[in-house]
Amino acid sequence: MAQYYELIIYTASLSKYAEPLMQQMDTNRYCTGALFREHCTFMNGIFVKDLSRVGRPLKDLMIVDNSPTAYMLQPECAIPILSWYDDMKDKCLMELAPLLIELSKVPDVRACIPRFTRNNIINYPMAMKVVGEVLARESKITTIDHEIGDKVESV
Repeated sequence: MAQYYELIIYTASLSKYAEPLMQQMDTNRYCTGALFREHCTFMNGIFVKDLSRVGRPLKDLMIVDNSPTAYMLQPECAIPILSWYDDMKDKCLMELAPLLIELSKVPDVRACIPRFTRNNIINYPMAMKVVGEVLARESKITTIDHEIGDKVESV
């Protein structure tokens, strides 16, 4: 996904535990940053990942997480995924790849994600349809803006 996104790890684990593990997992340094438990917001006895701490516009941010409570502050940016526990055949993240690639093309992920995610479950056929509609609408807007610009320049 590094060719489509800036990748940042955001974990509720302590940095002293997670940072060495991340360095082992990301040997090619695809991830450009990391946030840890120290960067979470403690609410009602749980650590919540507040995407505003990433320092990027929310329209450009997505969080892929197995815990709905982790992203409860910005559910409109959340891509739910099933938990992974030592299943070497798990393919959930790989199955998300086509959707994540398409979402990389939209100007505001918040215009799409709530339309295909219900009860922390993604409706994949609906997801691709929604993203396609948004991209088609954006293409028309860009084309119209370009035509208006051309007419202004020729006046």
